[in-house]
Amino acid sequence: MAYNWVKVLHVVAIISWMAGMLYLPRLFVYHAVQEPGSGASEMLKVMERRLLRFIMNPAMVVAWLTGLWLAYSASFWSQGWLHGKLLFVLALSGVHGFLGAEVKRLATDQRGRDQKFYRIVNEIPTVLMVGIVIFVIVKPFA
Repeated sequence: MAYNWVKVLHVVAIISWMAGMLYLPRLFVYHAVQEPGSGASEMLKVMERRLLRFIMNPAMVVAWLTGLWLAYSASFWSQGWLHGKLLFVLALSGVHGFLGAEVKRLATDQRGRDQKFYRIVNEIPTVLMVGIVIFVIVKPFA
């Protein structure tokens, strides 16, 4: 019974994490075209910081902890699909780190990346998410 409740928490954490991973780069797109110090720029800084701190970071931690617990309790460690999934989740975590660094950079009005760059970055979590879902549902290399 605990396994199913942990799985529910895992899925909710993933949904929350992915929502932030898809929304934060979109905020960067809007931020990139604002004048530093403008009201809109300052509002976007607050939104970016709060999204990262209060939604994305906790959701990522919960997703990792529950995912590792699920893999351990179901003895998935020897299955190839889990290794593939973990590779994609590590890449997603790396993108998360990059987005966190961008929040800090933009908070100090350091510019240099245009909205086109952030539009491209916005697609990376989606590609990784598709890969993760394929590994979980199709279970190649099982």
